[in-house]
Amino acid sequence: MSFPERVYTQEEHKQAKQLVDEGYKHELTVSGEPVFVEKVNKALELAKTAGYYEFLRTYLRQIMEIDGLTQLRETEVAIWANEFAVENAVDFASLLVQKAYHMKEYLDGELYYGGASEKRTVQKRMEFLELLKNKTDDASIKEECERLLDMWRESSLSF
Repeated sequence: MSFPERVYTQEEHKQAKQLVDEGYKHELTVSGEPVFVEKVNKALELAKTAGYYEFLRTYLRQIMEIDGLTQLRETEVAIWANEFAVENAVDFASLLVQKAYHMKEYLDGELYYGGASEKRTVQKRMEFLELLKNKTDDASIKEECERLLDMWRESSLSF
């Protein structure tokens, strides 16, 4: 059984969920201008450092550059991202983790959008940043993780 081209119908959803539950991993592809691909690959390296790359491969199939709003496309198992979203590799890596958790909730049949879901997935994003901060040897990455964590802590007070 191969992973469905899209995850839209009940049958496609069931097939995708079954494969993920059995350990299926996507060959995560990145498409766009060379500078975009380079920046995404830096974020993916940070995901590897934190031990999240296999999780991303479970729930994301593709990251593609678009001229529009950055978003998870659940039915396509893809992230559409603009050039601004990938500017900061640490922030984009944490966004990928957050969106992969949204995709997990989608496949698990949970409510994957709205306030409660955002709160859960922002918490996962913060956990990633904390783990990356502790696993990296790069002082600038540690500093950026802490800056982003402070920002998320402040904004999460409004939830």
